[in-house]
Amino acid sequence: MTDPRPPKAILLVTGLSGAGKSTTLKTLEDAGWETVDNLPLALVDRLLAAPTPEGRDPLEDRPLAVGIDARTRGFDAEGILARIEALRARDGVSVEVLFLDCSGVVLERRYTETRRRHPLAQDRPAADGIARERELLEPLRQAAEHLIDTSDLALNGLQQMIRQRFSERFESTLTLLSFGFARGVPRNADLMFDMRFLRNPYWDESLRPMTGLDAPVRDYVMADPLFETAVGQIEALLKTVLPRYSQDGKSYVTVAFGCTGGRHRSVCVAEEICTRLRKAGFSPTISHRNLESVQLGAYETRHRENDTAEQERGASQS
Repeated sequence: MTDPRPPKAILLVTGLSGAGKSTTLKTLEDAGWETVDNLPLALVDRLLAAPTPEGRDPLEDRPLAVGIDARTRGFDAEGILARIEALRARDGVSVEVLFLDCSGVVLERRYTETRRRHPLAQDRPAADGIARERELLEPLRQAAEHLIDTSDLALNGLQQMIRQRFSERFESTLTLLSFGFARGVPRNADLMFDMRFLRNPYWDESLRPMTGLDAPVRDYVMADPLFETAVGQIEALLKTVLPRYSQDGKSYVTVAFGCTGGRHRSVCVAEEICTRLRKAGFSPTISHRNLESVQLGAYETRHRENDTAEQERGASQS
């Protein structure tokens, strides 16, 4: 019987200390890779034989990135290359090597700026450790399928290059959140939209006990003449900026929609935007912070005139 799984992808990440190995591994992990740093290659077989973590489909095995450098226990470049060839001879395994290079001058500056000692020159100038490490790693550099020189790359530039080369598609984790201003604004929102200009179902006694998840409330809110104009513009904005967040490697993006109590208008808009973004190929999750909150009748009554004024002002602008 043919194994339905694709070959297990293994990327050995190596290179000069200070050239960006840790940043590379963290970027790959954010992109969905399984990452291990300074693992002796002799233990890779055990790692591959380990069972799939609970809750994960064994047919959707994540690619594996293993960090190796001169500090790895038992480091021997020629021995590592032999081990790589042995892994490549196994069925269902694909192995590549990424080498992170950098000029000695830049590495010396990085060690000076961070006030760290070079791991191979604890009691000598960093330049000595850099030269020694370059000599030890040269066989791996020559054998590497991927070579990235980070001398002129800032942190963000290296992250983008890693995502472009090794991640088929990195997508920020997107959360759409509805909330009520009466209970405070969410602290973790990246983008926030105030929907209190829309007409408020709270003032209709038959709709007041319902929420934005109920069809009568949604019909009421969406019948506002400004609804489609405003929501359409918000939709267009999100479709424009969300891909840029992903390109920049932002792991989590929260878009918040607020109304007075957080039970009607904000819920309705969040649900509508969620539907539209999913149709456009995004994968948002949705959360309604105040959906089950007790209605603040006194607060609503006290702010009724302000709420009405907001609706009238919005209508005059349409």
